Amino acid sequence: MLVEEIILSHDRRGISALRNYLPGDFCHEAAVFVLEKRKEGQGPAIITTGFYVPRAAAAETDGPPGALAIGGALHSLGFDVIYVTDRHTVPLLAAGIVGEDRVIDFPIIDHDSSRQFARHVLAEIQPSLLISIERPGLNGSQKYLNMMGEDITEYTAKVDYLFLGQKNTLGIGDGGNEIGMGNLARYVTTVETLSQSPALTPVDRLVIAAVSNWGGYGLVAALSRLVRRNLLPSVTWEKEIIREIVARGAVDGISGQRRSAVDGFDLEQNSWALSQLHRVLAEMS
Repeated sequence: MLVEEIILSHDRRGISALRNYLPGDFCHEAAVFVLEKRKEGQGPAIITTGFYVPRAAAAETDGPPGALAIGGALHSLGFDVIYVTDRHTVPLLAAGIVGEDRVIDFPIIDHDSSRQFARHVLAEIQPSLLISIERPGLNGSQKYLNMMGEDITEYTAKVDYLFLGQKNTLGIGDGGNEIGMGNLARYVTTVETLSQSPALTPVDRLVIAAVSNWGGYGLVAALSRLVRRNLLPSVTWEKEIIREIVARGAVDGISGQRRSAVDGFDLEQNSWALSQLHRVLAEMS
């Protein structure tokens, strides 16, 4: 199977309907883009994630594992990595989860102050690459909505301002309301099960997946193929990370329950994608 086929399998939201609007090998193209940015600049890679679930007053399990998997792969490729999120997701990434990597707490503030904070971060870090995975994106009303159309703006830092106007950006999403889905916003609304008020923030390269974590793994698998070595984390690692972030307060984004599941998939169901990607890479050797 192709990497793209694996990460779009078991699609419960209809995101695969957008596949024809992207290159057939969109993971490969994103991976090539990452390696190009490594050659062009010496700055760190910024990875942002974190999606707030209001009924649980907590961040969800989709996003952080994928962000960490990408971060690990980027370290192997010579990048320094800095994570950016807001106060709801900081506890999931801090205190041992990211090792010595820095975690920036982007404050939940108004638009003008957010622009200023983003400018400060970009000027200080001068990132060579910006990656967003399962991070809400601003819609046409300058609001953040979840998949049920609930307004979560008051709980969400405006991280979009790190990405707007930049030429080194990559986004990963699964519902149409994430940073990066601005690339396909006019098509998102044609799919009834996707966000009907999609995010408008665009990126230079976009990866879509049935589960955003799987999209992160797909990017890592594509990078692995290009550098001829397996950069993916193990299935055991993934299960342990999910259990750990749930212990820190994360919830399943579908049920809102504090349990070891991702978008309604239990640990065994969820591990299918990563297992399949490992099989694809094993055929490479």
